[in-house]
Amino acid sequence: MTAELTVTGHIVVPDGLLQRGWLTVRDGRIAALGEGEPPAAPDAYDAGDALIFPGVVDGQTHATSYGGLPGIESTTRSAVAGGVTTLVDMPYDNPAPLSDMSRFVAKRAAIEDLAHCDMALYATIMPDQTLDEVDGLVAAGVVAFKLSSFESSPTRFPRIPADRILALMEKLAPTHLPIGLHNEDQEIVRAGIANSKALGRDGIAAHSESRPLAAEMAATAAFVEIGAAAGAHAHLVHLTTGSGFDVVADARRRGARATGELCVHYLWFDPDTDGSELGSLMKVNPPIRPGAIDDLWQVVRDDKVALVSSDHSSWPIDDKHTESIFDAGAGVPGVETLLPAFYTAADTAGFDAAQLTARLLAESPAKFFGLWPQKGAIQVGADADLAIFRRGEVRWDAGAAHDGLRWSPFDGRVFHGRVERTYVRGSLAWDGTLVANAPGDGQYVGRGNGGWFA
Repeated sequence: MTAELTVTGHIVVPDGLLQRGWLTVRDGRIAALGEGEPPAAPDAYDAGDALIFPGVVDGQTHATSYGGLPGIESTTRSAVAGGVTTLVDMPYDNPAPLSDMSRFVAKRAAIEDLAHCDMALYATIMPDQTLDEVDGLVAAGVVAFKLSSFESSPTRFPRIPADRILALMEKLAPTHLPIGLHNEDQEIVRAGIANSKALGRDGIAAHSESRPLAAEMAATAAFVEIGAAAGAHAHLVHLTTGSGFDVVADARRRGARATGELCVHYLWFDPDTDGSELGSLMKVNPPIRPGAIDDLWQVVRDDKVALVSSDHSSWPIDDKHTESIFDAGAGVPGVETLLPAFYTAADTAGFDAAQLTARLLAESPAKFFGLWPQKGAIQVGADADLAIFRRGEVRWDAGAAHDGLRWSPFDGRVFHGRVERTYVRGSLAWDGTLVANAPGDGQYVGRGNGGWFA
């Protein structure tokens, strides 16, 4: 059968790089790969010396935490402009989280109506909820569950007590589903904030001090040990220092199913060097800590990082412009900058940036969330999700982003390339200037049979 599309360029495949390689697409999937003269096709794109990445699988986004389900449209529009072809969205929707089948059905319908890229879903449970809904959510294909040891909101983002965490882990232990945690100890953080306020401390440095590493480590260690006792897959969704990844690695050496995730902003920013410029624009939880970047790159070198994500949050800028750092919203937009920011940081740090980017931003999250081999790599039979990345210095302009927010801590930063084209299942979604597909062209994708510890 004749291919529908041929794409030519430097193709990043799991075992290396096809220099001036080609791929063909038929029925939304990769039909063939090769080198030399490409086959003829009705549609062809020659990317020259650009890198052709597998579409990025962003393993942690909050598309609906502020604007509710309609936020799917703007977040996925921004995603395809950044080479992200699959979002794994967190369950903390506004006004209520995805904790039962009725909310799952509503969110899946919103994806089918609004999404520019494919989406997979986390689910959660509420503190007083039975586990009766869990089997239905698993059968519906949710890729993971998310819990928090810190209460940001009693209704939308509650703290889940340890006994309920244990109960959920015991229930999910026979499956491959990860159970993720927002890992901060509530009592330590609340005491730290109260102490900082009493001392008159404020600003981004006070934010890190008020949520000390002890809070993160206490929550991390407790969660890992509960997971080990239950035989479940315990996953820390944002570790901010090398010591957290060491705790996870130690548990894994003892036979526990434990993993840790790194968010790209922890590799870029430091409150000591960037705080005076960015202030609350770099406020996230757990906080970006001073002097942590070198240790984080070491855990990447030591292969202790399961995946790298954006932790994209769709907060408007007004949510950041508050009198006190303690009143400012926590979270940053990041889905559109994930690929160029990580590639740039890895390139600057001396890694093989193309291979590391493809592994930690596509292959690893696809395997982690049970989306492999449909997602995560350029290989025959996989979905033709492609991100064409043109190398060269580009200064990021947050005002030109496609999320409607018009701000970013990366504004003005120089990246080592830009996303020139994005294809979602073989269809052009971003042409380098405009989003080329329509809301609803994205699909819901459910978890398959694979898993990190399968």
